[in-house]
Amino acid sequence: MADMTLTCMVVDDEPLAVKLLASFVERTPFLRLAGTYLDPLEAVAALSPQIDILFLDIQMPGLTGMELSRLVQPPTRVIFTTAFKEYAYDSYEVRALDYLLKPITYQAFLKAATHARNVLDRPVQSAEGEAVQAASPSSYLFVKNDSRLVRVDFDRILFVSGLKDYVRFHLADTPRPLIALSTMKSVEDRLPADRFCRVHRSYIVALDKIESVEHNRIRIGDELIPVAPAYQEVFMKKIGG
Repeated sequence: MADMTLTCMVVDDEPLAVKLLASFVERTPFLRLAGTYLDPLEAVAALSPQIDILFLDIQMPGLTGMELSRLVQPPTRVIFTTAFKEYAYDSYEVRALDYLLKPITYQAFLKAATHARNVLDRPVQSAEGEAVQAASPSSYLFVKNDSRLVRVDFDRILFVSGLKDYVRFHLADTPRPLIALSTMKSVEDRLPADRFCRVHRSYIVALDKIESVEHNRIRIGDELIPVAPAYQEVFMKKIGG
């Protein structure tokens, strides 16, 4: 890890912000600056798989940082830089690696950069025994509950149920579910597929919390969760049935 160098790009329509972030990158031994851009459209044209981290402002003319982030392809990861904290929830929706609130201190910048290095340098073993990069090392997600963001660790989730424009996280250590403003599809996309499975239009279950399966119903604690025909084949493959 100590020898790993991450290649970075800075995109912000404010010249002073670009200059500050560029100076932070240059101060950090394991970062290398590939380029800075005031125009987000020019940045899109310059993106390549060689870019490890994109430090990206959100409010920009022509193309917002949120819109640009949806054009970013792996393995490039995004760290948002913005003066508006209300964008924090959106940043997690697009799986940003981190979120820096302006004015940005070098201490906060270094913490985010170090986190990025740890994530991008976490090896797993391939089928042939070769070390490869972990694609999704996160062990939690953030969800919007009223006016706040709440961290939900994957290990705590028993199952997730849908409720119109909301979802309910049923957690192992909480008697009442956590209600969050989201859709089932969004939650499904953000949960690791090797640990969770959608079994119904309105249910996602944690595979390691299943106690039994009988007559197309899953038992988790006192709950019986139906397995819809459209999801049955995928579910049975995941549990080896």
